[in-house]
Amino acid sequence: MNPYYREYGTLLSERFGGKVQKLSVDLALGCPNRDGTLGRGGCIYCNNAAFSPDADKAGRPVAEQIQRGKEFFARKYPEMKYLAYFQSYTGTYAAHSRLVKAYTEALSQDDVVGIIIGTRPDCLPDSLLDTLEALRVETGKEIMIEFGVESAHDITLRRINRGHSWQTTVDAIHRTAAKGFPIGVHLILGLPGENDEMMAATVRQISALPVEAVKFHQLQVLRGTPLHTMYERGELTDILSFTATEYASLCARILKELRPDIAVDRFVAQAPDQMLVSPRWGLKNYQFTALLHRLLAAQANTPT
Repeated sequence: MNPYYREYGTLLSERFGGKVQKLSVDLALGCPNRDGTLGRGGCIYCNNAAFSPDADKAGRPVAEQIQRGKEFFARKYPEMKYLAYFQSYTGTYAAHSRLVKAYTEALSQDDVVGIIIGTRPDCLPDSLLDTLEALRVETGKEIMIEFGVESAHDITLRRINRGHSWQTTVDAIHRTAAKGFPIGVHLILGLPGENDEMMAATVRQISALPVEAVKFHQLQVLRGTPLHTMYERGELTDILSFTATEYASLCARILKELRPDIAVDRFVAQAPDQMLVSPRWGLKNYQFTALLHRLLAAQANTPT
């Protein structure tokens, strides 16, 4: 048992009665912040291929994608249960009928105990929430919603071309929680213009909302993004550039602001090496977690 914070894997194990693995499903969807519906160009840091590099599976039948994932894990963990994770781009940005078909197909697969839908706070209308509520009752399986929030500061959201406000996030979380769906959020640490106190304030704001899980990750400069262009031109004079140890210290500080029952899914992202410009720490996720735990242990043993 991790003594420093609640781990997301523990939350899932308790909920589903055993080990659970997320299987990424790619519907080849788009984003309203790219196609002109809400904006153009997307968020300045976004290169979707960084967290969904398997272009071969995009748009393939949902059942096929899940089966391929199950075959990979089942050899080692035959008793594994699975969550289908609609992660790529905006997992609710398509025709209502297409979305319901995809979610239903995922929930009907053997050993799939639920789905996680990653989306934006401005892309989850009440009509879809009503349909998801009915689908959850019909299948008896869990449906979880994960919102890309990134920051609670409107000045930052405008600067990164996010396309929505903090109040949009607050409203979406409350509407989703009112339907009884478990909610996770995604936050980026080190966004341009933000200091430690601003990041801590975002965590405090999240802790005041009906959220059960959070993903943190460091801002990454990825090739092919507006952020990369700005970085190359030297325009980011107020961007925080962390060493791994500095970032671990930041994570230790913001954990003090996190409501204790909120589970942490991760602290770092891992972009493909050929896409990553900065920061290049050369650490795997588990190595960073070990570094963070050593720091937390040292702090716990230091007299106040």
